[in-house]
Amino acid sequence: MAWLQNLITRYDTAIWIRVIGTILTTFAGFMLRPFLAIYLFDKLEGNLIMSAVVVGLQPLTGIISSLYSGGLADRYGRKPLMIVALIIESVSMLGYIWADSLYTFAFLTILNGVGASLFWPAASAQVTDVVPEEKRSEVFALLHTALNIGAAAGPLIGVAIYKVNPSIAFGICSLALFLYCLLIIWKVPETLPRLVNRDQAEANPSAKKETKQPKIKIREHPTIFLITLAAIPVSLLYSQVEVILPQQLKTLFPDYLMVFATLMTINGLMVVCTQLLIARYAERFPAQKVILLAYSLLAIVGFGYGWAPSFAIFVAVEIIFTLGEMLNGPQIQKAVSVLAPPEYRGRYFSIFGANWGITGTIGPSLGALCFTELGGNYWFSMIGVLLLVAAVFQYRLVSTAMRKQDLPASQAQPETSAVM
Repeated sequence: MAWLQNLITRYDTAIWIRVIGTILTTFAGFMLRPFLAIYLFDKLEGNLIMSAVVVGLQPLTGIISSLYSGGLADRYGRKPLMIVALIIESVSMLGYIWADSLYTFAFLTILNGVGASLFWPAASAQVTDVVPEEKRSEVFALLHTALNIGAAAGPLIGVAIYKVNPSIAFGICSLALFLYCLLIIWKVPETLPRLVNRDQAEANPSAKKETKQPKIKIREHPTIFLITLAAIPVSLLYSQVEVILPQQLKTLFPDYLMVFATLMTINGLMVVCTQLLIARYAERFPAQKVILLAYSLLAIVGFGYGWAPSFAIFVAVEIIFTLGEMLNGPQIQKAVSVLAPPEYRGRYFSIFGANWGITGTIGPSLGALCFTELGGNYWFSMIGVLLLVAAVFQYRLVSTAMRKQDLPASQAQPETSAVM
């Protein structure tokens, strides 16, 4: 089994702990997450807009707390933030078992949003800390594969559990998050780069005021903000999958929950089987061209979700969605990692992650309103058009980001006049 040994030694221990933890938490999370919106929809007597508002509280909280999470990860380290985040998420999931009112669900959703926003900037910065640049897209692809191992099995098991007692899924999810936390405490070292100014501050406490963490300003770092803006149509499409797509399927299929779970399982299995191969093959091409293709495929998905007339066509659309997802994720994260100066890594990933928070907050409510007023056909088609427009802008922005890869280190640090 030499190939297995080579695979294990290829990556840092911290990466493998991330892989194991991601499998644990996503398996548990996907038993529950796809059906949380449906659960709220039933509890609120079919009020789609109100259930979407509650679902949107988690990413809304994430946007607010992410303003600080990246800076905290850059200042205090990756490991403490990840541990605190997982404890918060575990407690919030445990609380869902005893939740008996709309306000309790809202509070726990907000708490969960705080935990998630603390975790991901620190975790993504950790990958950048320990992985050489030429392997980063491969490692991000590995983590995406791990995520989908859980996503492949979780939904179908979740359907069965959901029909028996949703509280069981909440308990399993809480336990998985806690076990992940223990793994990080036990095996993951701190990876925060020891920059010169930090070392001097530790040696000379009186100099700490002079080595204060630099603030990040839009005019000095425009490209990361514009990349984040151009990523919003992608995350908007994702935000519709959990809340609006089941409602669209409900208009076509009697057993729409099983259809929905089957589509998610197809997505997960495809990623597990092909993500690393596709990521390695995509490395042969410029990142901006791969991302342009990915956006184009996701635009097709928007139109497909709107107009697919049968289960077979939905399966074909889901396969296209998975290809676009596998091409886009690792490459766009690599572009962010290349663009980010070492002292800003946590904050760069925090800024980029805001695109998920923005669409997660407004996407469900906006989708519910547009679905009610326009119908799923036209709403998903509008998202497809947005993706086509965003594809052109993201192509140019990623070209600018990846150009930094070819600059000497002395020229690559400041970013004062990127694409505007």
